[in-house]
Amino acid sequence: MENKFAEILKELRTEKGMGQAELARNIGVSNGIVSLWENKKREPTMSSLIALAKHFNVSLDYLTGIDQHENQQ
Repeated sequence: MENKFAEILKELRTEKGMGQAELARNIGVSNGIVSLWENKKREPTMSSLIALAKHFNVSLDYLTGIDQHENQQ
C-alpha cells in the first residue's frame, strides 16, 4: 500500500491557506519538518500525527491514508 500521508498533509494544509512554517508553529514542531514530511524524507512521530489530526479535525486513519473518506463532525 502506497503511503498517502505526504499528499494528504499537503492538501489539508493548502486547503486552510497555511504555509509550512505556520503549520509547524501551530503543532509545536521545528521549522522545516513539515517540508520533510511532505517530501517523504521523514515520517512523523505518533505525537506529531495526533497533533496534526487534532489541528485539522480529521482521524488518524484519514490522515495516514488508511481511510479515504473522512467523517468530519
